[in-house]
Amino acid sequence: MAEAGTAGTGPLAGVRVVELAGIGPGPFAAMLLADLGADVVRVDRPDGVGLAINPHYDVTNRNKRSVIIDLKATDGPGHVLDLAERADVLIEGYRPGVAERLGVGPGACQGRNPRLVYGRMTGWGQEGPLAPRAGHDIAYIALTGTLGMIGEPDRPPAVPANLVGDYAGGSLYLVVGVLAALHHARASGTGQVVDAAIVDGAAHLASMIHGMLAAGGWQDRRGANLLDGGCPYYGTYETADGQYMAVGALERRFYEEFVERLGIMEHAAAHKDPARWHELRETVAARFKTRTRDEWTAVFEGSDACVAPVLSLREAPHHPHLAARGTFTDHDGITQPAPAPRFSATPAEVRSGPARPGADTADVARDWDVPGLLKGSPQ
Repeated sequence: MAEAGTAGTGPLAGVRVVELAGIGPGPFAAMLLADLGADVVRVDRPDGVGLAINPHYDVTNRNKRSVIIDLKATDGPGHVLDLAERADVLIEGYRPGVAERLGVGPGACQGRNPRLVYGRMTGWGQEGPLAPRAGHDIAYIALTGTLGMIGEPDRPPAVPANLVGDYAGGSLYLVVGVLAALHHARASGTGQVVDAAIVDGAAHLASMIHGMLAAGGWQDRRGANLLDGGCPYYGTYETADGQYMAVGALERRFYEEFVERLGIMEHAAAHKDPARWHELRETVAARFKTRTRDEWTAVFEGSDACVAPVLSLREAPHHPHLAARGTFTDHDGITQPAPAPRFSATPAEVRSGPARPGADTADVARDWDVPGLLKGSPQ
């Protein structure tokens, strides 16, 4: 079992995960499993890999332990297979075929452990014309139509950081797949391969919108629909101090409270009249420009108008609601999002800071009963 400093108390306590080090959605998925109590051992390379920041700040490696294994060394693949034999889950994010060439593909790992769930995280998937090609989040969501939905109609599509592709379409779908496969493995005794592709996940995220498109309730262009900024009471508006307010007053009763608090009750009838939306947008924009963000926040405080200030990353942890819930936490001097979701019987927590490459080799060798890790493994 894991050492005291990383032993999980969440719903996945006792689950062992091997993460073959990479960047982006793979580490984030492994962090989610670690947050939920799994004992995640990250296999780092001798030359290091990860974000271009000090490893101390890479919170996607929190709650994990790290060993260094050179997969190109003669005994490297064997060390990974020893870990896989004792694991419930393995996660890798290489291009298709790379793990097999390194000797740690699904066949080799499941040959040692038939119950193993082998999670594969890629952008394009394990097959298809683009499978062997390089790519990043922005290209994956571009191809699925997701990127093309985001932004103003007369400007280029807006880039949503790497949240929609890497993490929503990638990491979250990998975690769902791994947990479903783990449930099946425990019921049947047989593991399987989970092929999580960002293009699949990003496309799947838009399921509702595809249904609306088929029904004629969604136009296939930006800024022309209910949820993409085309609707004047679902979008963002600049305030007098150059900040922004977010408005989501979709339902009639919320809209009526919105126009009342904004002081434009004469526009109450424009809710279901798209012909008046241009006029309504200009009126709303002009009104928001008359006060600061904090002043408007006070106006809508305690209402059901569905209006909120647009906060920065540094401001968000100090919002009274998020502070009351503990949505963010401080650990080892780093403010970061707390584990989510929450569990009544098996709460999750940030147990340790980002794993330092190779720092936990001796402990993992002992806890997982893999003494070979100590023989010739680079430190």
